[in-house]
Parts: sequence; structure tokens; C-alpha cells
Amino acid sequence: MPKLISAITSDGSSTLYSELHGAYYHSLNGALTESKHIFIEAGYKEVIRTRADVSILEVGFGTGLNAALTAAEASFSGIKTSYMAVEKYPVIDEVTNTLNYSEMLSTEAATLWEKIICAPWNTQVQITQLFSITKICVDFVQWPAPDNRFNLVYFDAFAPDDQPEMWAQPQFLKLFNSLMDGGMLITFSSKGSVKEALRQSGFSVHRIPGPPGKRHILRACK
Repeated sequence: MPKLISAITSDGSSTLYSELHGAYYHSLNGALTESKHIFIEAGYKEVIRTRADVSILEVGFGTGLNAALTAAEASFSGIKTSYMAVEKYPVIDEVTNTLNYSEMLSTEAATLWEKIICAPWNTQVQITQLFSITKICVDFVQWPAPDNRFNLVYFDAFAPDDQPEMWAQPQFLKLFNSLMDGGMLITFSSKGSVKEALRQSGFSVHRIPGPPGKRHILRACK
């Protein structure tokens, strides 16, 4: 298990530093701010504008922050949400206990985060009446993602320079095939090679404003 070190970001929320990848799990300009901006505002809220239910795949479960924010938004919006997350290196309890999300999140989101973190792996767990999660411990590069299953992909791997195999065109083609028609992929990287790999996989790629410290992010549509 790679060593992980807790750190505080600019908005006061925690992130982790992976010695294996030499990278942080979230932006040092604000972990909570980044997750809300990219995955909730630019991803989840866009998809639920035209749907009463949504199926999400997260590539890189990490600290569980994106999942907790999504579960809280599902409760607020009344949207039935099925969430699947893949992670090669699940964060152990001793490390999650160093994160300050219980203090930084709303009371509801903090409670949901704790339930999501404690949920067993490799089985579907109903967290609330509206939100279920399946956490899968697997190497995404080797994982055969199911076809035509999801409305939305949160692509939250380490950056392309830190984890290049995750951002290769075959992985985006796998994700393109896993999305239903009209589905969307949202990610923090707007690197040229990422845009090209997405386009080669069949996506229509749109550059949109990013969170603090990041000029642009990408929304890719099927």
C-alpha cells in the first residue's frame, strides 16, 4: 500500500499526497472547492437537468469526497442516483481518519461521507433512499467497463504526467462505450493530449471554466 500523507488545501479542506505517484489527490487551491465546481456544478447538475435518475461511474474513488457531495446533491434534488467507483488503492481507515471532511462538509454530507467510506467494497450498498454505491477495488486499465451503463463519468485519476496510462486513448474509448447515448464525461485536465485522445474515442469535447487555480476543465459528450 503506497504511503499517503494528509495536507490542508487553500479552502481549509483536506487532501492526500501519494508518495507512489508524487501527486496530490485534489487541488491545493481547495479540495472541496474543486470537487464541487468540477463534478457537481459542471457534471452532476448538468446531467440531472434532463433526467429524473442518473447512473455515474467514477474513475478514481480516492477519498470519497466526490461521492459524498453527489449523494448530498441527490438528496437535495430528489434524483435517484446509482454510483459506481473504481479504485486500485483503497484508502485505509487510519488515513481517512486524518481528513477533516466531517468538519468541512455540511452535517448531511459529512454523515453521507462516513457511510460511503465505511461501505464494504465490491458490493452494492444503499446509502440513502435515493443514492446507492458500488465501490470496486480494481486496476481501471485492466477493468472491462460495462457497455451502455452510465449517464455520467467522473474522470478523477491522477494528472496525465503522473499516471499517463490512465489517460491513454484506449481507456477513453472504453469509457465512451460505457456511456449511454447523450452521456457525459467530466474531468479536471484540459491538456491537449487529453482532448485529442477524447476526440479520437468519439467524444465531442468542450473546454469550460475551471475552479480556482485552473483556467479550464473538460466536458466530453457522447
